[in-house]
Amino acid sequence: MKPAPFDYAAPRTLDEAIDLLGRHGEDARPLAGGQSLMPMLALRLSRPSLLVDLNRVESLSGIRIDDDELRIGAMTRQAEALESAEIRRHVPLLAQALAEVGHPPTRARGTIGGSLAHADPAAELPAVIVALGAKLVIRGATGERVLRAEEFFRGMFETDVKAGELLVEIRIPIQAQGSAFLEIALRKGDFAIVSVAASIALGPDQRCVAATLVLGGVGPMPVRCADSERRLIGHTPDAAAISAAAEAIPIDRVELGSRSASRGYRRRVAPVLVKRALAAAAGAAGAAP
Repeated sequence: MKPAPFDYAAPRTLDEAIDLLGRHGEDARPLAGGQSLMPMLALRLSRPSLLVDLNRVESLSGIRIDDDELRIGAMTRQAEALESAEIRRHVPLLAQALAEVGHPPTRARGTIGGSLAHADPAAELPAVIVALGAKLVIRGATGERVLRAEEFFRGMFETDVKAGELLVEIRIPIQAQGSAFLEIALRKGDFAIVSVAASIALGPDQRCVAATLVLGGVGPMPVRCADSERRLIGHTPDAAAISAAAEAIPIDRVELGSRSASRGYRRRVAPVLVKRALAAAAGAAGAAP
């Protein structure tokens, strides 16, 4: 199929882009890397009257350190982020997840912000951004809003970005933690059937002082496992503590099923993958074997 007819604009500044989106409202769609939007247009699942191409807006790209935050422009290519020394050093969990996103050609075009704004429940980046405690900067004609990642996602393919607004930046706090990202997919580069983003910070006595655990691919949006995190705090992250944390994941929130992987399969796989991810994160944090 071919896309339905639409007008096309390629602004060079963020203000121009926001003005166009604001004036056209629900009838306009921003174009980032196009890895998800272009197939949707071709299948006529999306029929905007105006496509606003963001690829010439240079201010939307880039990676920088600002005080204790890593800041990533929403139009930063996934391939650039994967190769970034700043990301590998300061937020290795993001680099670990990016290595599982698609294939080199799709990462060369796909953007960090585009993946987050699309909010595919099987995508790797939404779960990781929640696990990292990131903040997302949204800008529109009336000004700027900053949301926690857990506030950003509203449901399957749904975010808090409103008509006329753009996700412009991702801000990730820099913390000293061990991390791990694991997923199960049908093939390398496919969307995740189940993914796990985990991080652990240890005190001088080898006890866990902070932990984060988020599941992806199992529900309409990332699933934070708060009870599992609490079971780790104050304990040495050994096999017993990790098993207790895995048993505490909210299995009732593993809701999705598909032809390739049933809900029952996901519910069996998730605790196993959680154990592996937590063990790897504890090892990265320096826990004694």
